[in-house]
Amino acid sequence: MIDPDDLAHCRAVIRTGSLSFHAASKLLPASVRDPALALYAFCRLADDEVDEGDNKGRAVLSLQERLDLAYAGRPRNAPEDRAFAAIVEGFDMPRALPEALLEGLAWDAVDRRYDTLSDVRAYSARVASAVGAMMCVLMRVRDADALARACDLGVAMQLTNIARDVGEDARAGRIYLPLEWLEQAGLTPTSFLQQPTASPEVRQMVRRLLAEARRLYIRSESGIAVLPRSARTGIFAARYIYAAIGAGVVRNGFDTINHRARTGTSQKMALIGRSVLRTGGSLILPRSPVLFAPPLDEVRFLVDAAASSAPRAAVWGSGRTGAVLSVLAELKSRESAQGRTTGVAAE
Repeated sequence: MIDPDDLAHCRAVIRTGSLSFHAASKLLPASVRDPALALYAFCRLADDEVDEGDNKGRAVLSLQERLDLAYAGRPRNAPEDRAFAAIVEGFDMPRALPEALLEGLAWDAVDRRYDTLSDVRAYSARVASAVGAMMCVLMRVRDADALARACDLGVAMQLTNIARDVGEDARAGRIYLPLEWLEQAGLTPTSFLQQPTASPEVRQMVRRLLAEARRLYIRSESGIAVLPRSARTGIFAARYIYAAIGAGVVRNGFDTINHRARTGTSQKMALIGRSVLRTGGSLILPRSPVLFAPPLDEVRFLVDAAASSAPRAAVWGSGRTGAVLSVLAELKSRESAQGRTTGVAAE
């Protein structure tokens, strides 16, 4: 369903832009791997345009237009857009899922900060669990319990990323640590961003993020048993490779101000081997009662959307749309105000 040239472009984007996913994707069957590469290329494009662009608000609004065009069957003339539109059509992709990702990117564009760990999980649901739910759709999995565990894995991965990047984010003026944790440590966001240090208090915050990530990594494993057998090794590999980043943070004494944990090629290969062993033999995994744990409150809307029997028809008129439109309206207001200011300055 995806043009071969567009798919080749997406594959090249992921090969250079997302090393961990590229390594794990090699273990997926082609029926999942190819659309997954296209999906990740579109998500990577979205993330890069917002994260690296000079005008984050304008980038998000442009992405909204691209999403509209893809769902209308008239994608922008770019490989990522054409490939994503093919996925939307071929897999009946619920709009709430990429829309949630867009909302998370909009939160970044308005420099939203998060008071509690629950708020950080809500952000992680949008920028990571939404992708996990879309991966389930690509596997033709719409079971609510499996979706809930996929969303656990997405939140765990994002919490790992946040823990690893505390120093890098601070130097860029970004903060994802719960503000109440900073307050309990006697820090203000301003003071921390002005001079981020790997104090015992900050290291403890990193430790707490990784503890929550570890809890969710363990919960996520029960969902892998209900995925298609041919896809389980690849998903286990993604789980282990991202968790290894957290293990690197632990080895660095939870100092992510002065050090950035990484996984090397040899370590990735060892983790892939572990994944093969985990799903080897008969490929029959025992079902854990953890599979049936309720979804995190912060991801429930994703599970409900992806498990719907008529997802594309049901989502755009839902109450979730109002939340997305609200943050987009805030961005448009900022854009208009910035335009007026620029115009006055020019005069």
